[in-house]
Amino acid sequence: MNRAFFDAPGEVFSRLSPSALLGKFVAASPFDDVKDQKGAWIFEIPHLQSIARALPQAHFFVKFSIPRMGRRADAIVVAGPLIFVLEYKVGEKAFPRHAIEQTYGYALDLKNFHATSHDKAIIPILIATKAPCQQIDFGFWAADQVNSPVCCAADDVLPTILRFLATTSAPLVQAETWAAGAYHPTPTIIEAAEALYAGHDVREISRYEAGIENLTRTTDSINNVVARMKAEGGKAICFVTGVPGAGKTLAGLNIAAGQLAQDSKINAAYLSGNGPLVAVLTTALKRDLARRARNQNLKKQKLYLLGRAPDAIIQAIHKFRDAYLKNPGPPFEHVVVFDEAQRAWGKEKASKFMAKHGHHDFDQSEPAYLLSVMNRRTDWCVVICLIGDGQEIHDGEAGIGEWLRALQAQADGWKVFSPPRLQQAGGPLDAGLIWYLNRVGEPPDPGLHLDVSIRSFRSNKVSDFIGALLGNDAAIAFAKRPDIGDFPIYRTRSIDRARRWLRDRRRGSERSGLLASSNGLRLKPEGLFVKAKIDGPTWFLNSSDDVRSSSALEEVATEFDVQGLELDWTCVAWDSNLRYQNGWRARSFKGTKWQKTSQSHSGISNDQYVRNAYRVLLTRARQGMVIFIPRGDAADCTRPPADYDAIDTWLAACGIPELAPMT
Repeated sequence: MNRAFFDAPGEVFSRLSPSALLGKFVAASPFDDVKDQKGAWIFEIPHLQSIARALPQAHFFVKFSIPRMGRRADAIVVAGPLIFVLEYKVGEKAFPRHAIEQTYGYALDLKNFHATSHDKAIIPILIATKAPCQQIDFGFWAADQVNSPVCCAADDVLPTILRFLATTSAPLVQAETWAAGAYHPTPTIIEAAEALYAGHDVREISRYEAGIENLTRTTDSINNVVARMKAEGGKAICFVTGVPGAGKTLAGLNIAAGQLAQDSKINAAYLSGNGPLVAVLTTALKRDLARRARNQNLKKQKLYLLGRAPDAIIQAIHKFRDAYLKNPGPPFEHVVVFDEAQRAWGKEKASKFMAKHGHHDFDQSEPAYLLSVMNRRTDWCVVICLIGDGQEIHDGEAGIGEWLRALQAQADGWKVFSPPRLQQAGGPLDAGLIWYLNRVGEPPDPGLHLDVSIRSFRSNKVSDFIGALLGNDAAIAFAKRPDIGDFPIYRTRSIDRARRWLRDRRRGSERSGLLASSNGLRLKPEGLFVKAKIDGPTWFLNSSDDVRSSSALEEVATEFDVQGLELDWTCVAWDSNLRYQNGWRARSFKGTKWQKTSQSHSGISNDQYVRNAYRVLLTRARQGMVIFIPRGDAADCTRPPADYDAIDTWLAACGIPELAPMT
């Protein structure tokens, strides 16, 4: 695999004609118009050649691919035992934060996802070509041997490399063996959406390990159903279940984008009732399109998806519903993916909502109505319901059972595909619905369950641990705790200490953020205002120098803001709306005091809703998490210290160590 536009040992690279090299780079570029890039290369080529003359035994890789980030590092120099990542900003006089984070991101991406970089020392260098000579700060080595970015003027680069080489005697890196190492990225859902929208297959952007094998198997199972319905005619519904972080949203986007990619006559859409998720993803796609437009048109770009607006591929369920309330005809889509289908509203909540919006005769649950819309197609259709374990987080969310009850009320003809676990006792269905599923369903398909969490590329044990932590046996949770070296989880009684930990851990383009339950109203004395609504796209997408960004650690997001999304590093603030008293007890804060939670109308206890909310919050991190438990105030009856102490004691019993004071 050619990871770079060009590579050669320094002694070879230094002797080549600059114009010949420029021609090679232009030919390798995927862009139609490389005018601006040619201007940069005219500077970079002789500069790199001057370094190569001083380092004839080093190996130079020009425009090295960093697939997860969708970009190429300007150059990578493998010299002795070290790997230098060089990023040029031609014509720049300063070193803006976004450029530093971009350069750092390249180094971290190699460290985390490039197999032969896992044990190597990596130094990112940012070069501003118009900057004056710098007083070089050689940064510091993190535990994973990635140095913090070094900012250089053009004349500083070679002395900096030589200085680093003089300080190490580690074994030499074999450059070609290193470059050939397997690259196994784990993208965020935002990065994955951008890649899928650009026409990449999910296997190109994710790890070829247990998680991606599971994800691929699920996609293949769904695609087989689509092909069958298209060939035979008829209607099918597929239930896909999965543990938190198993990639259900990624699977849904991959199915919708994949169907569009394979057949332009198939109209597919990914639908979600999760408004913040839809807003973040569509904004990210629009920004990515604008960025690519600024960076010229790609020669090899797959354009079959770009002809469809992001809003048409990724839709809010309420917009889909409202469109077909106005239009009684058959839907445009053949294939629809309903993400977080367990959160669809039951009849009572849906009817009340619709009555407030002028539809007084609406008397169906959301699943019943959505199926009735798809039932209007007379040729064929496939409905895919993505269902997360234990993720109903609000009263009125009907769970998976409502979809089966809606199917029972529909006319015959729907083929039902599901994983074996839905037909087993102890799952989310009662005995009557299990009997119905056994009677009408197709043979169970194990490929329709995603049982491996892929959110954290450092550990796949996180979701199991959080499930046990929210149970009632601390010993079981302790046994399931991820290794702290793989996925650090700490607890602290100081929000300032938690913020500092996040700031020290976040590097490059990684994201951190503060999370709390939507009813954690007594976190207010700690400066955490859960009722202050965040702007989701800004919070998730803007850089850390924007005070509204998640990484600024000023605004706190709730379970409704973050479900389906993720961050690298999180602080979960734990209020006493979920406290431990010989088992978990939920309550809500209303007016001036805590009250027992009201009775749910959907068959799911309100205690369970609150636990599910914390499950969502505690499974958002990709790399590590700190849990903040306030100390309370004996003079404030709404914040009794004993309640918070009991939570802290339980977390300690589950094996979560206390975050040590930082000097």
